[in-house]
Amino acid sequence: MTEVEPAFNLLEEPWIEVQSCDGSTRTLSIVEVFRQSPDLTRVVGDLPTQGFAILRLLLAILRRAVDGPPDESAWEDLEVGLPPMARIEAYCERYRDRFYLFHPTTPFFQVADLHTQKDEFSELNKLIADVPAGRPYFSMRVGPGLESLTAAEAARWVVHAQAFDASGIKSGAVGDERVSGGKGYPIGTGWAGALGGVYVEGESLWRTLLLNTIPLTESIVAADSRDRPAWEAEPDGPAQADMTGRPFGPLDLFTWQSRRIRLVGGPEQVTEVLIANGDKLAPPYLWEREPMTGWRRSLPQQKKLKLELVYMPKEHQPERAFWRGLESSLPAAAPRSRAVGGADYVAPAVFDWAARMLSTRSGGALVNLRAVGMVYGTQSAVVVDVIDDGLLVSPVLLQAEGSALPTLAVDAVKAAEAAVLALRNLASNLVKAGGGSDARLSDGARERASERAYAALDAPFRDWIAGLGQDSDVEGSRIDWHRTVYTIMRMIGMDLIATAGDAAWVGREVSMGRDTKRLLTAPLADLWFQAALIKALPVPANTTTDAPPLVGTTKETSA
Repeated sequence: MTEVEPAFNLLEEPWIEVQSCDGSTRTLSIVEVFRQSPDLTRVVGDLPTQGFAILRLLLAILRRAVDGPPDESAWEDLEVGLPPMARIEAYCERYRDRFYLFHPTTPFFQVADLHTQKDEFSELNKLIADVPAGRPYFSMRVGPGLESLTAAEAARWVVHAQAFDASGIKSGAVGDERVSGGKGYPIGTGWAGALGGVYVEGESLWRTLLLNTIPLTESIVAADSRDRPAWEAEPDGPAQADMTGRPFGPLDLFTWQSRRIRLVGGPEQVTEVLIANGDKLAPPYLWEREPMTGWRRSLPQQKKLKLELVYMPKEHQPERAFWRGLESSLPAAAPRSRAVGGADYVAPAVFDWAARMLSTRSGGALVNLRAVGMVYGTQSAVVVDVIDDGLLVSPVLLQAEGSALPTLAVDAVKAAEAAVLALRNLASNLVKAGGGSDARLSDGARERASERAYAALDAPFRDWIAGLGQDSDVEGSRIDWHRTVYTIMRMIGMDLIATAGDAAWVGREVSMGRDTKRLLTAPLADLWFQAALIKALPVPANTTTDAPPLVGTTKETSA
C-alpha cells in the first residue's frame, strides 16, 4: 500500500455546497460554513440527501463545540448572537487531524488500510448515488464523469454513502468476521436511509442549526454520557458484529459509520473506491435517540422481537406529499409523551423542540418543515427515488398544547382524503356504469382520479396552511378549506362524468349485495358522489359552493 501524506482537510478546504440568501451557490469549508451561516440559507449538494447528511455532520460539530448546549439557558445565549466561532474553531482544531480526507492512518470517514483478499477496488459508480444501478445512460454522470472525482466531490459522496448507501452485497473486507466467500452480505442501508428524515429550516442556516440542536437536559432525546461523533472515537478497523451499548446518542447516529470506505487517489483526483459493510443498526430500539425522523408503532416487529412496544422510523412515501402525513408529524397530534403508552405515532423530536423555542420568538414568521429521504427498491439494494419536500407553517402549528390550529390542520388533511375517496369511488362507479367488469379497469380509474385530485389540492393546501396563524378564525378557516376542496373535487368529478362515454349515461345493472341489483348510471354515480362530498366537507347550511351541480343537466352541457 502506497503511503499518503495528509491532504485536503475538510475544516479548511472548500467542499460543502451552500446557498446564499441571494440564491447563488458557493462551495465552502466546514469552518467557513459556520462563519458565514447567518448569510446562508441552506446546505445543498449533488442530491437533497447529500445536503441532509452534511447538515447532520455540522450539527454534530456544533453540539460538541458548545458542549450540548447543556441547557435551555445556554441555547438562548447562542440564539441572541452570531455563531461562537472561537469555540467552534477551538473544537475543530482539537480534532483537526481527523478531518483529512487523505491520511496515512485516519482518513475522514474511511479506513486507511481497508482491503479485500484480492486487493480489488470498484468503479466510482458504487459511491455516487445518482447513477441508477444498471442504467447509467439515465445519469448526467456518464463517461468521464465517472472516471474520476475531485477531492471535494469525493468528500461529499463519502459523507452521503455513510448515511444513505443502498443495501446489497458489498466487498468483503479482510478482518470482517461476517464476510463469507469473499462477500459482505447485506446489513441494510445507511442509517439516514432508514429514516423519513426531517428538520426545521429557519430564515438562515445558522437559525436552522440552532432549531435542530436540542440541549442535553431535554428529555425528548436520550443520550449516553459516551455519546460522541465518529472522529472522536478510535480509528475504525474492520466492522464488528457486536454493537452492544451503541449507539450512545444523537451524535453517534449523526455520524454513524454504516460502511467501511477507502478512496483511491489523492487531492488531485479520486479514481476508485472500496466500500465494505460497516456497523449495523437496529431501528426498533432507537426512537428515543434519533431526533430527525417521525416514528410509527409496528405490531409486526413487536411480534417478531417479542416486545411490548416497538417504534420504527416513519419513512416518506414518494407518492404522498409531506403535508398528507401531518397527523404523525405535529407534536400536538403525536406527542412524544404518549409513546410509552403505545401511541400509533411519535412526532420528530426536532419538531417538538422547535415548537417550544419558536412559540414566543418567531414574531409571526413562518418556518419550513423539511422532509428528505431516499427510496430504495429490490431489497433496498438500488436507489429508486429521492424525497425532497417542505411545508411552510406558522410555529403555532408545532405547539403541543394551547392552540386549536394543529387539530385544524390534521382535520383538514382528513377531510381532503375523505373527499378524494369519494372521487375515487365516482371514478370506479363510472367504469361500472359504462360496462367495465374488469377490476383492473376500475382500480386504474381510481388511481388516476386520486393522483389528479392530490395534484390539484397540493398548492391550495400549502397556501391555506401557510395562512394559518395565531389570530386565525378556526371555524372560518375550516369552512374556507372545505369550500376549496369541494370546488376542486366537484370540477374534477364533472370532467370525469363528461368524459365517461355514452354507455355510462345509459348505465347497466350492478350488484348491490344480498342478491339485489340496480341500474347504475352516470347521474346516479354523481348523486352518490355529491352526498359523499357533503359528508366529508360539512359547511353551514347557509353557505354555498362554487361548483354547479351536474344532476339534472344534459351530457352535452356538462361537457
